[in-house]
Amino acid sequence: MRRISDIKPVEWRDGKIAWMDQTKLPWKEEWKESESVDDLARAIKRLEIRGAPAIGVAAAYGLAISASNSGGNLKTALRRIRDDAVTLGRTRPTAVNLFWAIDRMVKMAERLAEQGAAPEQLKQAMVDEAIMIQNEDIESNKRMGKLGNRLIRDGDVILTHCNAGALATGGYGTSYGVIRTAWQAGKDIRVIATQTAPLYQGARLTVWELKRDRIPVTLITDSMAAYAMKNAGVTKVLLGADRVLMNGDVANKIGTYGIAILAKRHDIPFLVAAPVSTIDRKSTGIVIEQRDPAEVRNVLGKLAITVPDVPALNPAFDVTPNELVSAIITERGIAKAPYRPALRKIVSTGG
Repeated sequence: MRRISDIKPVEWRDGKIAWMDQTKLPWKEEWKESESVDDLARAIKRLEIRGAPAIGVAAAYGLAISASNSGGNLKTALRRIRDDAVTLGRTRPTAVNLFWAIDRMVKMAERLAEQGAAPEQLKQAMVDEAIMIQNEDIESNKRMGKLGNRLIRDGDVILTHCNAGALATGGYGTSYGVIRTAWQAGKDIRVIATQTAPLYQGARLTVWELKRDRIPVTLITDSMAAYAMKNAGVTKVLLGADRVLMNGDVANKIGTYGIAILAKRHDIPFLVAAPVSTIDRKSTGIVIEQRDPAEVRNVLGKLAITVPDVPALNPAFDVTPNELVSAIITERGIAKAPYRPALRKIVSTGG
């Protein structure tokens, strides 16, 4: 069987959260550690930690830090956890996993407080819950990979956008988890990865992961997607998601909507892989994070490419309407249109 690498972008290390600084990849593998929620919030904002499931895992560890740093008073601990939950929730508004993990951790802390748990019990329980969230994410990714593998054929050429690999999750990958599983199953597949401007997560991160696993990959600029579909043999488009609405609309990295339109034009299946924690069961709309325009005017903050004061748009995500989505792969099943009943069945399975 083909071997794949083992990457966990965030870890719990002796009372601290440790993370691989993804802004340094692919040039340097640098780890950072902190026991400060403010440090963690800055790391998420700066995209040192990124990817919807990964920031959810990181936020869970952040609230474990809140409990660990709160002293010996249960009321003080609960107040600090709630305050830090607000701080972490303000980091990135689009990815639903962040809020799912925060809500799960806060509710557990409130439940333990109501039961009169000792402060040390609360601290340990918060750490255990955060570790469980990461382990559950890895296992859900692997189940997603097995289910999604059914949609991948030997000889497929798969176009990806942004990064939905181990770096973006607890440690295996959503859409990249499907690719990994197909590769391990012996299927001869190739990947075409977009650069994913303006921060180049495809060029920096996806290519780095694919090369580590020895999966054949070709890099293209974002504007080459139509050309690749017409001339480079693309047979599938496979991406992750930061939020999926119950009607099947999908929020993902900016540029995804355009790729979906192109896939429709070229009659290429447009597949999304996302855990159930990415499905938003309540909202009917999606808030799009607007980032610093300087990211568009410069290359990774190092090289100016235009007039310094030109206005620039910089939405981090866009929304692909459900009619352009061929299937949504989750760890509990594969949803196809009509999405509302299909996703309702998936989210109700297993609670």
